[in-house]
Amino acid sequence: METVTLNNGVKMPMVGFGVFQIEDADECERCVLDALDAGYRLIDTAQAYYNEEAVGRALQKATVPREKIFLTTKVWVTEFGYEKAKASVLESMRKLQVDYLDLVLIHQCLADYYGAYHALEDLYAEGKIRAIGISNFSAERMADIAAFNKVVPAVNQVETHLFWQQHELHKWMEKYNIQHEAWGPLAQQRIKEIIDNPVVKEIAAKYGKTPTQVALRFTVQRGIVVIPKTTSKERMKENLDLFDFSLNDEDIEKLKAIDEDKSLWCAYDDPMIVEYAMS
Repeated sequence: METVTLNNGVKMPMVGFGVFQIEDADECERCVLDALDAGYRLIDTAQAYYNEEAVGRALQKATVPREKIFLTTKVWVTEFGYEKAKASVLESMRKLQVDYLDLVLIHQCLADYYGAYHALEDLYAEGKIRAIGISNFSAERMADIAAFNKVVPAVNQVETHLFWQQHELHKWMEKYNIQHEAWGPLAQQRIKEIIDNPVVKEIAAKYGKTPTQVALRFTVQRGIVVIPKTTSKERMKENLDLFDFSLNDEDIEKLKAIDEDKSLWCAYDDPMIVEYAMS
């Protein structure tokens, strides 16, 4: 597995397994165990996914040593503010059955996210978290939190895929030395459009790969960490098999042309994001 070195020296796998919307506890536990068996070493969960306990049970049953696993969770908006955020991270650790976390992210730039981030800074200083970061932050909010806090975020996890490639935000991440991490790297409900896209299919055939592998490779080749989700072990293996080929410049330009430059969910400057977050 290839890794990227974060701005604090911690190494993070380039491909991880996300457990968003795997709410059934038994299925989530099984998927995490399958992912680890398939070779994944980054597991991404969140308080708002309601499956931290299932992930924790899988980690306890796994044959992969804890120190070989890069474990991420995220603090949800309802737990923002210094005291609540700090307590919530400790509760996440209890649910996950671990004595440290590799990465903790502020899930949205809403409510008292500054207080929550200060709590992460202190937990980081105490050694309970190896790296801290943010999720779903626009370039403006990301620059703000990077400029006015002791610890520059190590990661910004944002929606990134062929239909929203986030080139402008990526430039700002590079400027602040913040690692770009993609959630929904296969465009979630629009994955069939990736599989059936004639340009993606043509490039996939050229390299002897699947369209989803091409889509993920395009993002990884930009230096972006991806966390695709699937409940199929075979697709887990497929999504991990990205490092034996490289897209040439011509193919990269063709894939760039697919970009629609808009979210499939909600733009970060849309007030509706507040209502979505609290629903």
